[in-house]
Formats: sequence, C-alpha cells, structure tokens
Amino acid sequence: MLEFHWQDLLFLMAAGFVGSFIDAAVGGGGLITLPAFMATSVPTPYALGSNKFAASIGAVTSFFTFARSGKVDPKILKLMPLSFLGSGAGACIAYLLPEQLLRIIVVLALVGTAFYTYRRKNWDGVGQMGTVTRSMALGMAAMAWFLGMYDGFFGPGTGSFLIFGFLYFGYDFVTAAGNTKALNLASNIGGLVAFLLLGRVYLAYALPMGLVEIAGARLGAKFAIKKGVGYIRTLYLIMTVVLIGKQVYDLLWK
Repeated sequence: MLEFHWQDLLFLMAAGFVGSFIDAAVGGGGLITLPAFMATSVPTPYALGSNKFAASIGAVTSFFTFARSGKVDPKILKLMPLSFLGSGAGACIAYLLPEQLLRIIVVLALVGTAFYTYRRKNWDGVGQMGTVTRSMALGMAAMAWFLGMYDGFFGPGTGSFLIFGFLYFGYDFVTAAGNTKALNLASNIGGLVAFLLLGRVYLAYALPMGLVEIAGARLGAKFAIKKGVGYIRTLYLIMTVVLIGKQVYDLLWK
C-alpha cells in the first residue's frame, strides 16, 4: 500500500509546473519531474507510471497550443501511431525489470541525457525544410518508433531528442518543437495506457501534478513561440543536476 504525504504532493506539484514549462519549450521536462517522483517514497515502477500520467496531461496542452498557432506540420501527424505503439512496448519492458535494476538504469540514463543536453549548444533551427524525400520519411518514422519506445521505457529527454532530430531534418526551431509535441503526445498516451493496464500509476499524486502541468505547459509553449529558448537552458540544467544528485546519494548511501 502506497503512503500519501502532503509535503510530497506539494513538492511534486511545484516540480510538475517547472518541468512542464521547460518541456513545452525545449523538451526534457521529465529530467525534472521523474527525479522529483523518485525523491519521494514512491517506488520506481510507480514513479515511472505516475510521471507518465502527469506528463500526458501536460502534453495535450502543449500540443494544442502549438497546433492552434500553426506550428505543427500536418505530415507529422501520420507518425503518431508509431510513437504510440513504440511507447507501449517500452513501458512493458520497464515493467519486466527488477525495481533495483530499473532504478540504476534510470539514474544512469538521467545522467547521460543531462550530459548530452549540456554538450548540445545549438538550440536554433536552420529553417531550410524542403520536400520530404523517401529517405527523410523513413528516418523520421524510425525516430518516431525508437524514441517512442525510449519514452515508454524511461522518458526524460525524449522531447529534446525529437527537437534535435527535426532540426536535423531542416525544420525551424518553433515548428520542430510543435512537431515534437505531436509525437510526444502519442508516446505519452501509449506509455500511459500500458502503465494503467499494469497498475503502476499512483493517482493521488499523478492527477494533481498533471493538472498543475496544464498551466506550466501552456505558459512554456507561449514563451517558446514568442521568445525562443535560450533563457530556459540554465534553469533546466541547474535543477536537473540537483535532482540527479539526490538520486545518486540515495543509491550510494541509503
């Protein structure tokens, strides 16, 4: 039986707002929200499932904010089923792993994703998107499937990887971010369905956190559309390092 603590809920709601704000702008908000869940008494499998529930609510808000602004390429919507199915497969793999092994994998993945984000200096798109060739379409389909699977298994950093991928294919930053929200929405829902069926979502924390993420995601998406993302990067990395440090401490000294 999972224990409920008000201080944990308030902490998760604050982390959810900041994480969804950052995720809507540059992706990777899970680098804040997942370590926040793991810093509470919630077991790792439930942390993954509950984080996916909250993230799904924020993802809906982010997607429709970008879509209403015309910043989502309609062709990308065809890739959403791949992200959905890939994420469901990834969530099932996570369910099969022992909790202690899963916790170690999650911490290592968090550190690797944060390091990649730190090293990646270019957050601007080239804005030279032309005709989508067959090879480009296959590349984006592979990206949708494999990053969808990664999102279902783990999650944090998926949005950033998708943005960088769309930048590589020639989209400008804001459209790349909008396309990312479409695939992220599909992968979040795919993973969520799997975690719900497996009974790994703690609604007492996930639902209030998800409602707060609506506000954070809406604000973050509007900021990204209007001002770009340079101002977010420093806050993003500072909070990530602090929360990862907490997880490393728990693994080594608890």
